[in-house]
Amino acid sequence: MGVFDTIGTPEYQSVHFGVDHATGLRSIVAIHSTVLGPSLGGTRFFPYTTEEDALTDVLRLAKSMTYKAACAGLAQGGGKAVIIGDPTTDATDDLFKAYGRFVDGLAGQYITAEDVGTTVANMEVVATQTHHVSGLRRDHGGSGDPSPATARGVIAAQRAVANMLWGDPDLRGRKIAIKGVGKVGMSLAERLTGLGAELVVADVSERATDLAATRYGAKVVDVDEIHRTHCDIFAPCALGGDLNDRSIPELSCTAVAGSANNQLADVGAGDQLRSIGILYAPDYVVNAGGIINIAAEDGGYTTAKAAQMIDRIYDNLIEIMTTAERLGIGTHVAADHVAEDRIAAARTIGGNHDART
Repeated sequence: MGVFDTIGTPEYQSVHFGVDHATGLRSIVAIHSTVLGPSLGGTRFFPYTTEEDALTDVLRLAKSMTYKAACAGLAQGGGKAVIIGDPTTDATDDLFKAYGRFVDGLAGQYITAEDVGTTVANMEVVATQTHHVSGLRRDHGGSGDPSPATARGVIAAQRAVANMLWGDPDLRGRKIAIKGVGKVGMSLAERLTGLGAELVVADVSERATDLAATRYGAKVVDVDEIHRTHCDIFAPCALGGDLNDRSIPELSCTAVAGSANNQLADVGAGDQLRSIGILYAPDYVVNAGGIINIAAEDGGYTTAKAAQMIDRIYDNLIEIMTTAERLGIGTHVAADHVAEDRIAAARTIGGNHDART
């Protein structure tokens, strides 16, 4: 299959490839849609095995950003960027300056931010070359690290799940298994501990799991075993694809609600979860706290304003779960319908930003 077949035109508005031989930059920016507003999405720095893997990842992530913004009610579209390489060795300031020039050349169609493998400090370097960047430090007029905001949104979603399943949003005493205790997962563990939840964690980093055990009393299990842990809620908070033909039959949870992007290996995975009675909270609804936090920069950022906006994830997810139950469809299908209906309505009235209209 060729590159243009992979892109899947006309679903994606555009895909851009950026190369800078002097710094070693190899980057892809995928713009899925700007119907609701300029596309917004973070920059993932990852040592992809192949360029095809990088392209597949950025396309899936860009589409999920469109749906995430739509379900969250934001005036933003969906885009994403990947940089191919090892962030521990390749993430130089010169490379991020070159990347900033690449983003600037897209003339505001894409607004970047941090993601897996990149930091607020990296985005500060990008900002020396373009103003199409968000999530900068608060003393630079931004909203800062979005990880705590994403974790806050996951809590809102898990409370909605608890209310839907058990008639009470209180998470006290609930057993929650977190796969991935990086920036978001660790913040989630801290918040859940404060709410009285029982934690089980797994991560490829022994340092991270040791920290979660010491600080929050979490039980540590192997990263290949965490999905089998008997728990109330399984929270995937690492990379995507955790819910697949192999893992789903082994799940021992009542619900899935975590921060990882693209948790479903395919649409069939969502159907499979529904068929075995596991409530799936759609990932792009659950993990919208970060993008909402950035959206709160509009008109001047305050923590209180951002928190109020993020907490609406509870109501958004209740609506999606209720709709799914009423129509007898999976929550993943219901969430897609909500997003697609909003995008279609905006296009009908003449979306201001879509280059295809």
